[in-house]
Amino acid sequence: MVKNVLLIDDDYDDHLFFESILDELELGISLVTAENGISGLKYLKETQNLPDLIFLDLNMPQMGGFDFLKILKEEEKLKNIAVVIYTTSNNHFDIEKSRESGANMFFSKPSNLIFLSEKLKQIFSKKLNSNHTFQLVQK
Repeated sequence: MVKNVLLIDDDYDDHLFFESILDELELGISLVTAENGISGLKYLKETQNLPDLIFLDLNMPQMGGFDFLKILKEEEKLKNIAVVIYTTSNNHFDIEKSRESGANMFFSKPSNLIFLSEKLKQIFSKKLNSNHTFQLVQK
């Protein structure tokens, strides 16, 4: 079961929405946020409490999602952490590149918080790991 989540996203409002919904769902999940791939990697290398799941935006300043994912999957200590791409993109190229890069799921950010809540419940009910088959979360 997922207990620790890292959200890497440069949009502070998305951090607030995500945290609000996790609190509302009362799943006992601890959330840590980072504003880009660089700060996400820094956190992962310094923490003793690795996340069970990373939600990763693709388009961020300094280090975007694909660059972060490439480094993550090359690090022995980090490569088995499940990753959900969480982005505004719905581009077929981004979906395929996410799959090829080792992400477990691709989830386009919804504009509706109710939909986000429902999809997060579904995602957290799954047992994800690095061997999990890639899944596209449909709107």
